[in-house]
Amino acid sequence: MAIRTSTLLLFLAALTACSLPGSKEVSYNRDIRPILNKNCLSCHGGVKKSGEFSLLFRDEAMDTTESGKLAIIPGDSKHSELIIRLRHHDPEKRMPLEKEPLTEAQIHLIEKWIDQGAKWEDHWAYVAPDTAIRPPKVSLAGRSLTDLDKFLLKKLKEENLSFSPEAEKPALLRRLSLDLTGLPPTEKELTRFLDDHSPEAWENMVDYYLNSPHFGERWASMWLDLARYADSKGYEKDLNRSIWKYRDWVIQAYNQDMPFDSFTIYQLAGDLIPHPTETQLTGTAFHRNTMANDEGGTDDEEFRVAANIERVGTTGEVWMGTTMGCVQCHSHPYDPFRHEDFYRLMAFFNNTADKDIYNEQPKIFTYEDSVKGKVTEILDWVEKNTEKPLAHSPSRHLHSRTTETLYQLGLRRVEAEEYQGHSRFIELTSPDQLSVFQIQDSSWIMYDNIDLTHVGQMSFRVASQKAGGWIDIYADSLYGQKLATLKVPVTQNWNKWQTIQANIRPTEGKHAVYLFFRMNGIPESDLFRLDWLEYHLNQPEWQQYGPEMKEKLEVLAAIPTIQTPILRELQGTQRRKTYHFLRGNWMTPGEEVSPDVPATLPPLPSDQPRDRLALAKWMTRPDHPLTSRVYVNRIWAQIFGTGIVETTEDFGTQAPLPSHPELLDWLAVTFVRKHHWSTKALTKEIVMSTAYRQVSVSTPELIAKDPANRLLARGPRVRLSAEQIRDQALTVSGLLDEQTGGPPVLLNIPDARTVDPYKQANLISYQPYRRTLYNFWKRTIPTSMLTTFDAPVRDFCVSRRIRTNTPLQALVLLNDSVFFDAAVVLGEWMEARKESPETAIKKAYQKVLFREPDTLRMQTLLRLYEETENTGDAPCGYTMVANTLLNLDLFVNK
Repeated sequence: MAIRTSTLLLFLAALTACSLPGSKEVSYNRDIRPILNKNCLSCHGGVKKSGEFSLLFRDEAMDTTESGKLAIIPGDSKHSELIIRLRHHDPEKRMPLEKEPLTEAQIHLIEKWIDQGAKWEDHWAYVAPDTAIRPPKVSLAGRSLTDLDKFLLKKLKEENLSFSPEAEKPALLRRLSLDLTGLPPTEKELTRFLDDHSPEAWENMVDYYLNSPHFGERWASMWLDLARYADSKGYEKDLNRSIWKYRDWVIQAYNQDMPFDSFTIYQLAGDLIPHPTETQLTGTAFHRNTMANDEGGTDDEEFRVAANIERVGTTGEVWMGTTMGCVQCHSHPYDPFRHEDFYRLMAFFNNTADKDIYNEQPKIFTYEDSVKGKVTEILDWVEKNTEKPLAHSPSRHLHSRTTETLYQLGLRRVEAEEYQGHSRFIELTSPDQLSVFQIQDSSWIMYDNIDLTHVGQMSFRVASQKAGGWIDIYADSLYGQKLATLKVPVTQNWNKWQTIQANIRPTEGKHAVYLFFRMNGIPESDLFRLDWLEYHLNQPEWQQYGPEMKEKLEVLAAIPTIQTPILRELQGTQRRKTYHFLRGNWMTPGEEVSPDVPATLPPLPSDQPRDRLALAKWMTRPDHPLTSRVYVNRIWAQIFGTGIVETTEDFGTQAPLPSHPELLDWLAVTFVRKHHWSTKALTKEIVMSTAYRQVSVSTPELIAKDPANRLLARGPRVRLSAEQIRDQALTVSGLLDEQTGGPPVLLNIPDARTVDPYKQANLISYQPYRRTLYNFWKRTIPTSMLTTFDAPVRDFCVSRRIRTNTPLQALVLLNDSVFFDAAVVLGEWMEARKESPETAIKKAYQKVLFREPDTLRMQTLLRLYEETENTGDAPCGYTMVANTLLNLDLFVNK
């Protein structure tokens, strides 16, 4: 425990002065590090090394300073320059400079530490948990304790506290259902629990919710904050991004209880697994959630680098609870990470093929479930009706099989937006971004690695409202070998497409194909639009099989796909070099660096390639000190409201100490070695505890001793997340559409009207009663209800939502369209019961809050009904009562 009071410090100082044999040894982590972090590291840490003296690393702290003197001489505080300067009478030499001096007790403590040998200790978070840790031997009369409870009870007894009584069944079930599925329980589920009087009743409900399809939706909501998931790219244009398949991938991963080590590996390096599946590739979209800048005139390389820098910081925060973003410009101010460590980590990510271009390549193309059967049927027919077997890649992905079949049979159509290079002033058309337009004369696009052998013609699908223009086709470089020139006609309307065709110069082998766009003498900013281009072979393979084969191939090529950006590693000569950026500026590269992990943490195996797969496996090795701790702490925070380490995003030396360090380590070890990285098993371990099932009612004694409930002498009382509040209102009213997965939807009419100036809304359906998880998440126009209840914009990774309490929240609950719709339906439910107002209101209260109303609340609600029932043109008393129920503190809290 860190030294916090002057009384204790004076006591320790007195022991030092007495030089008693066997006196308590000073701990660097417990006693010294907090003093140095608070008073010294701002000048003698990672940002500044005044006097060439740093207290961040042991070797630097024990080294000679700029003056040639040793600041710390182990065993000799009297001659250590650190002590001399702490006690110096001259204010210009006394440290800390221009600040309040350390207290005598603090200086005595540092002297004692030096005299005892100045033993350095690594911060607790960078030391692997002890695998031999066991629960303490404690008991509580009349209560059944899990191993988890024993850690908590030991701490409670030290504070002369104990567990509170168990909560009543309805309150417990609501708590459990909200924690495991994000939704309140149904009446059927409550009846099932109340009627189950067996000793396994609670466990039965725990298992029931763990196996619910809504389990994945609830926990995906947490993970998507970390993944900075959004359905748009960010920055000024903030165009749509098709990445919802990743969101569904996360839901399925949690529902299937994918082990967290696999969950990690697929997201960081699924593309590097031999012959990756569609599932493994889709997982890599985690790091394609970075923002992309489609604004004309921006430098693609600048924003590619920015995305990689962001990936380093996000990886450090999500898996290691480390503020690695602090290390971009300088060594960490407080934690043992050097400036170079950031760029060694960035080297793992710097060889991905993405490069901030409009079309977001590389991508994985998949089919909707509804058309997979049709695609397979056509492919099987084609393969059955060809004379020789078609060659396919080992992956055998359905879309890969399609493209390989079309290519080998000679139907080589390319979507225009799938280019690999472009000039400035090339954009993709709104709203669908499925065609190219040129906003300036002399723009160009490039398609790489095109086999031109036996290609005799090229055709283009184009549209031009009033300008038209020319397309010059070059091989290998702009103004290289010209293959052809085509004139683009005016079609009078952007929606009127026309196919044009030209013979091209015979060319052998694979080449980069450049399309250079010129205006037609009319100074328009938008020359023409290009939908697709096709390379026609002189004698395509399909010709020998007749017109039915061509018809089948055309149908196959026209079946729409879902495009999801993924990671793909560059190979061979395409690999990039990574440099240490001086002061974090990408335009001032320093020395070249190689992929590696910080020296503070366990080393990478020397016999493995240094790529993202090696990094992911390193993070999930059982003895990694951070990954399992950070994850179990995150799950704990979701359930109890606050993590064992309060700052779920930061386990560094400036973070608050764990409230229960032994419990954190035991959970981390159990998660890996007993539960084998199973999130469901870990969650069950927590919710089966006596601590979880306590009543949340507090007492003056508990508030005085533990106002934030860190000791857990009572059950959790936490404001629900924005998503849970909205979904709960839909559920209790019966409005919730329980459809799972699929493209994002617009949840309310204001968003549908103002989604963005490019009218992208016509691509997104309006479904106000879908679960909030499926909301179209636009970064520049966040949904107002979610923002009001503290949901992040997701421009960057967010580990911990900071809860606020504002009048706007009450206004949203009273007036937001969805909450009012829910109130109307709930009011109709009360009206339809044909019971007395008192009975109907009482049953509605139980339906919404899972408890009986007390006398005061009942009287207040009944009076509200009577005062509003005949107000205005129509009766609305029950609606107003329902509206009030959805606004209660009890409703928005767990």
